[in-house]
Formats: sequence, C-alpha cells, structure tokens
Amino acid sequence: MRAIGALILGVAIAVALTVAPSRAAEDHPAGQNEANAPATAQPPVSTVPVTPKDAAPPPSVTIIGASEAHGVLGRDVRSAAGEDMGRIVDVIVDRAGHVRAAAIDFGGFLGVGSRKIVVDWNALRFGKIANKKDSITLELTKAQVAAAPEYKEDTPIVVLGASGSLQPLQAIQ
Repeated sequence: MRAIGALILGVAIAVALTVAPSRAAEDHPAGQNEANAPATAQPPVSTVPVTPKDAAPPPSVTIIGASEAHGVLGRDVRSAAGEDMGRIVDVIVDRAGHVRAAAIDFGGFLGVGSRKIVVDWNALRFGKIANKKDSITLELTKAQVAAAPEYKEDTPIVVLGASGSLQPLQAIQ
C-alpha cells in the first residue's frame, strides 16, 4: 500500500514540476496587474489567427442564369427528321478537357438491344432545351447512326461526324 502511495506522490510531483514553468510563463510578473499594464500589450499568442502560408485563395464564382444553360446527360436526341436517336449517356473529352463528342444510347426497346454510339459534339444542335422534355437534334440520319460501330471504354473511339470535319485524337505515347 505504501508503494502505491509513493508512486502517486511521485507522479503528482512530476506533473507539478512540468506544469509550474508553463503556468509561470502565462502569469503576469509580480507587482504588475491589469491596471498598470502597458497600453500596447500584445494579445496572447493563442488568440492570434494563424493563416497557412500556402492557403488557397477564395474560389471564383460565376452565376449562370436558369435560362442560359442546362445539363445534357439523359436528354433525348432526335434526328432532323424527328426520329428518335436515343439519349445522351456520356460526354467525351480529350486530355486538355475539350469536349469532343457525346455517347448516345442508341436503338433497342426499353434498354434491351441498345448500344452506345459516339457522335461528334459539333453534329449536335441544342436549339431550345429550356426543360427536361426538350430534345437535342443530331445532324445524322438514323441509318447513318445504325451503321456506326459500338462504343466500348478502353478501346479506340470511332466518332461519327456530320460533316467529316472532326480531327482525330492525337495518339498519347
């Protein structure tokens, strides 16, 4: 029992010796109180906000009006003749982040038998897409799109263009 008491007393003394110097640094010197402290006293270090040297600047903000822009994923695509061409399911960008094409879920019935076809972004006409029911027009016929090869990820992308002006993606080495 004495050994436990001695251990507790030793721990208490060690803690007191550790805490005392740090408390003394926080206390005001003897004889100096709040009333006669110099007017230019610095605030305690703990209340000064610390800003990291590499803090990010605030982000820029752009406001786009509700009638100025709309999302395109899931939008219906129709031919110029009004034929159902499918829905946009993906947007293809190059390494620089430029939009190159759109993947359309083409054909089939209720998702059965459909396949993804990639069309040149410039072959799409966005005209009036004020609400989700408005469709996007594709400058290709249903027969042209039906003849295109299917898009599969991690394989070379065959992009179907309306005018043949699409530039090939540069080979990345």
